[in-house]
Amino acid sequence: MNEYRRSPFRDAHTDREKADHIPDTPQTRAPAYRLAFADEDFLCRDELRPVRLQLELLKPEMMMTEYGVESTIVLFGGARIPEPSKKETARTKTLAGLSEFYEEAREFSRLMTEKSLKTGGHENVIVTGGGPGVMEAGNRGAFDAGGHSIGLNIVLPHEQAPNEYVTPDLCFNFHYFAIRKMHFLMRASAICVFPGGFGTLDEMFESLTLIQTGRMKRVPFLLFGREFWERIINWEALSDAGTISSEDLELFRFVETAQEAVEVIENWAVSGPRDGIPGR
Repeated sequence: MNEYRRSPFRDAHTDREKADHIPDTPQTRAPAYRLAFADEDFLCRDELRPVRLQLELLKPEMMMTEYGVESTIVLFGGARIPEPSKKETARTKTLAGLSEFYEEAREFSRLMTEKSLKTGGHENVIVTGGGPGVMEAGNRGAFDAGGHSIGLNIVLPHEQAPNEYVTPDLCFNFHYFAIRKMHFLMRASAICVFPGGFGTLDEMFESLTLIQTGRMKRVPFLLFGREFWERIINWEALSDAGTISSEDLELFRFVETAQEAVEVIENWAVSGPRDGIPGR
């Protein structure tokens, strides 16, 4: 129980423990008798989805606050991108060629974590999806620097476990993609997007949309690998068609290396104030 709590009521932990040591009778074995908050079958009912959404929003938020995380540097990127020493195992030659971004993500995270540690380690904490590939590289770079980092995993049909470099106390697991994406951005002071697939594209475009529409403050937004991004997305065509404005192309910058990214973040120029809901 938290020290600040001074409620005269009996706390939930006590009653849950008490309920585990009650007489075994037909009545106490019945599902109806279980404490609602300790009844997993009840909590997983369709009607309880609003409660589960709230729990996924609250748990990571409360734990990151208690840990002292004030702001984050977000890393999005592909799970399939191998580290250079393992690029021979890549499915395609192109994927093997993208292995250089594993090292850039690792080095960028190391540099940003070293800067963060100089001011206490509470600001600009690296956050990734907690999985392999670019995500592993991000957490690994923070680990190299002797700092902590966040991993936001999600339950997928195929087996996925957190990479070994995520700080255990900041390793979270999600059921809802939407809530997970909220946590990526709630503390974001910069967003860095490395080459990736559908998931990376989804995260990138949702983040850009929030900034474009003023639903989120403008923050440094970096795309690593101009050649990759201009090959798969015709940004100028969107502007020429009028489906986005030419000013929207200024919401992000292309970078190639970790050092370049650090310099861009340090010298990020916001072209005028933007109204909108703060990131938190």
